[in-house]
Amino acid sequence: MEPLPKGANFVRGKTLWEIGLHIAGNPATPYGGNRDMIITVGSGSGERYRPWLRMATGSAILAEEVAAGGIECAFVNPSALLTQAYRGVGLFKKPLPVRIIASYPSWDRMVFAVHPRSGIRTLADIKSKRYPLRISVREDPTHSTHVLIEQAFALHGFTLKDVESWGGRLILCGGPSDQRRLAPMARGEIDAVFDEGIKVWLNEALAAGLTPIELNEDEFAAMGKLGWRRVPLPKSRFPGLAKDFETLDFSGWPIYCNTALPDETAYDICDALAAREAEIPFEKGSDGTAVNMVRETDTTPMDVPLHPGAERWLKEHS
Repeated sequence: MEPLPKGANFVRGKTLWEIGLHIAGNPATPYGGNRDMIITVGSGSGERYRPWLRMATGSAILAEEVAAGGIECAFVNPSALLTQAYRGVGLFKKPLPVRIIASYPSWDRMVFAVHPRSGIRTLADIKSKRYPLRISVREDPTHSTHVLIEQAFALHGFTLKDVESWGGRLILCGGPSDQRRLAPMARGEIDAVFDEGIKVWLNEALAAGLTPIELNEDEFAAMGKLGWRRVPLPKSRFPGLAKDFETLDFSGWPIYCNTALPDETAYDICDALAAREAEIPFEKGSDGTAVNMVRETDTTPMDVPLHPGAERWLKEHS
């Protein structure tokens, strides 16, 4: 398919898309500000725009609006947070009627990396030792990593604010490879990094002497009930590791919808992904294809059922 459909209306649509992407992507806009986008397909042929299909980016709790019918589809990272919505656990008080249409393939892990000088070997040690940890975390307090961190800490009855109360300090960064993390870590000024996006910071952390904390059986079981899968962190990917570790999965970015979305609409979305596959900015090495977006792989974990329309598309195209 051509990169842009023919017709003046699509030129205007693409122009508006580029404007929106640029404005939403302004690095000066703080987290929680106007950084997200909604793509609406509908009819603007009358005095009022008639929306038909609204697809948005945003936080995990946007699932509440999908369930309420305010938008038809949303995009979330990682898959585990959609699992919480489906199960009605963690961030969600009750199960929501959500289904996966497709999932952007992304291999990732959450790692609790701590320097041995702290004497901390387990999550429980953070509370019992009350070491004044200097922890590098995301500056956005609503970021999905903060959800995971607080859910893990809650197993032992403490929070990030508690760590600060006994002398610890949060060293905030925007992205996982932010120089506000990498530079002080290389100088030995950071005791711990709790984050995903490990491809761009874990090797540097290992070189600086940090090592992953491995959860115990009870912790893995409790986090698993919340939707966080237990997965390997292999030495083959990160040679600086002393051994293979196990940690929590942070893979997959599901595009999801309400169960009430018509089958044909979900089918058409999968068809659109296939038709415009070459235009999708897949992660390098992710084997990104439309078919792989609609089936479970290690980059697209699915603990939420596929929408029937997506199931039909997959059967016809695999």
